[in-house]
Amino acid sequence: MALDVVLVRLLIIAAVASVLPARGRADGAAGLAIGFYNEKCPGAEDLVLEEMRDIVHEDRTLGPALLRLLFHDCFVRGCDASIMLKSRSKKGERDAKPMSYSLRGFDEVERIKAKLEEACPLTVSCADIIIMAARDAVYLNNGPRFPVETGRRDGKVSNCVDAENDLAPPNANIVDLKTYFSVKNLSWKDLVVLSGSHTIGSSQCAAFAGDRLYNHSGKGMQDPTLNKTYAPDLRMMCEAGNETDTTPVSMDPGSPHEFDLSYYRDVYSNKGLFVSDQALLDDKLTHDYVARMAAAPSPDEFFDDYAAAMINMGRMEVLTGHNGEIRKICGAYVD
Repeated sequence: MALDVVLVRLLIIAAVASVLPARGRADGAAGLAIGFYNEKCPGAEDLVLEEMRDIVHEDRTLGPALLRLLFHDCFVRGCDASIMLKSRSKKGERDAKPMSYSLRGFDEVERIKAKLEEACPLTVSCADIIIMAARDAVYLNNGPRFPVETGRRDGKVSNCVDAENDLAPPNANIVDLKTYFSVKNLSWKDLVVLSGSHTIGSSQCAAFAGDRLYNHSGKGMQDPTLNKTYAPDLRMMCEAGNETDTTPVSMDPGSPHEFDLSYYRDVYSNKGLFVSDQALLDDKLTHDYVARMAAAPSPDEFFDDYAAAMINMGRMEVLTGHNGEIRKICGAYVD
């Protein structure tokens, strides 16, 4: 994405944010609570965990995929499951290019939803299922299992233009990243902590190879900040000039299935897969957090911070009370 286009979009996002109320923090979050379903659907969270165990056992790549799905849902119109909605005209969030073309986990959300519909019909929202599944994906990859607030309702609008405007691209610099997060009421700490989600899962060559390996800043060169011993490994996996290369590459090659601190060690060693990972070293506050986690003997601080940051993200522009709906099928058609 050209820099001038990114800047224009950021200005638009900031201008809109300055005149609209923050739905999630001011209004919607007031309807969220830990244990929201304790009376309405006892055992709902246990049922999600049970189903997630089976899903991850069948395909361990689906845990990180469902965690990514949460981010794409929350950053576009808030955490309202609008990412699940289908569009016959191919103009929904899940149709957006290029950020959403490789999203996975839709069928698994429907699978969990079907189980909950058997237990408690029209009670548990798709939006809450996504955040509970993401939390359990972290836990099932040896991360923490922390309380999450529930009580969201499902949105009825899904637009690919929103996804293309509101999601930070993988080549974003630190100024852009902080802007994308700040207009969503998220702090620099939320940014650096939630970036730690890249400690599990993989991306595709098309998402990073051009910027990091072959055409940094449009100059036909390798990103000079990329670790010189790591670059040849990436070149062996990713073709030059192939903008649709779907070859999977681990975001944390040392332990791609462990929710741990190795992501921060990689970033601190200039081995971040994306420009946006490397950018965390370009701000004093985010740099210092990366450095501290890279040297930490235990992930305890990161785990505590991650739980808090997930709560913050989960409050973004949510629908509660009589707003939105509870869908029986998460992937309903909107046109």
